[in-house]
Amino acid sequence: MADMKDLCILSGSANPKLASDIANHIGVRLCDALVSRFNNGETQILIGESVRGRDIFIIQPTSQPVNDNLMELLIMVDACRRASANSITAVVPYYAYARQDRKTRGREPISAKLVANLMETAGVDRVVTVDLHAGQIQGFFDIPVDHLAASPILAEYFVENPLTDPIVVSPDLGGVTRARTLADHLGTAIAIIEKRRPEPGKAEVMNIIGHIKDKDCIMIDDIVDTAGSLCEGAKALQRMGARSVYACCSHAILSDPAVRRINESNIEKLIITDTVPLPPEKESEKIVVRSLADTIGDVIIRIQSHRSVSQLFK
Repeated sequence: MADMKDLCILSGSANPKLASDIANHIGVRLCDALVSRFNNGETQILIGESVRGRDIFIIQPTSQPVNDNLMELLIMVDACRRASANSITAVVPYYAYARQDRKTRGREPISAKLVANLMETAGVDRVVTVDLHAGQIQGFFDIPVDHLAASPILAEYFVENPLTDPIVVSPDLGGVTRARTLADHLGTAIAIIEKRRPEPGKAEVMNIIGHIKDKDCIMIDDIVDTAGSLCEGAKALQRMGARSVYACCSHAILSDPAVRRINESNIEKLIITDTVPLPPEKESEKIVVRSLADTIGDVIIRIQSHRSVSQLFK
C-alpha cells in the first residue's frame, strides 16, 4: 500500500463538510490551504504547507456559484502543479455544465467538453466524479476518470426503511439505465414516465410505461434542479393509482422554488446525497441526506494504494 504520508487532501469552499468527512474516514487531516477572495473579486489560493512530491486530492464540486467554484478548482490545481506536486486528482462529485454535452442546434457550445479541457490544461491528472448527466462525458477527458454511482447509497435508505410493494420509476426515457441499477439493488421491477418538453424547464407527462397501481413508487433522477418535472411526475403516478411516491437523486441543486414545490407535492420523502451541500434555508422534513464521504474516501484510498476502484462496487 502507498504511504498515506504522501497523501494530501485539499478542500475548496464549495463543500468543506464533505471534504472534512472524507478526510476523517481516511484517517488523515485536511491539508492547510487559504481559499478567499481579493477585494476585486478574484480568487485567492495559498497552500499553507509543502506539497512537493505529494499526491493531491482536491475536493471541489462545481455547484452554485458554478463559475466561482470552477475557477477556484482550476487555480488550486495550478498552485499545486507549480508547487511540484507528484499528482493531482480533482474530486468533483458534481460536474458542472454536464447537461451541455452536445449540440442540439446551430452555434451552441459543448460546455461539458470545455470544462474537461480546462481541467486538463490546469494540470489535473485524474478525475473522480459521481453520476455524470451523460456517461459519455468520461470520453471528453484524455486522463483517467473514476465515475462513481450514488445508487448503492440511495438504495441503503430503502433497505433500512422498506416499502410494502416498491417499484423504481424513471422520470424519462433517458434515465432507464439509472432506474434499472437502483431496481437491481432493491430487487424490484421498473416503470418509465414518458414525457415531452414543449420548452426548456417545462415537461408534460404523456404516458406511464409499466404497472404502478397500488405500488410504492421510487422515482430516481441524477439532478433535481427546480423540481418541476419531479413533482409533475409524482402527480401523474398518484393519478394512475400509486399507493405512495418517493424520490431520490444524486445531485440536489434545488433552485427556487424547488423546496416549496417538494413540500407542497405528494412526494413522501426525497432522498439526496451530499455531492452538493444543502444549506439550512433549504432543509425540509421531506428531504433526507445520505453522505457519500465514506464511498469517496474508500475510492481515494484505493487510488493511492494502486488498487482497483471498480472492485469496490462489485
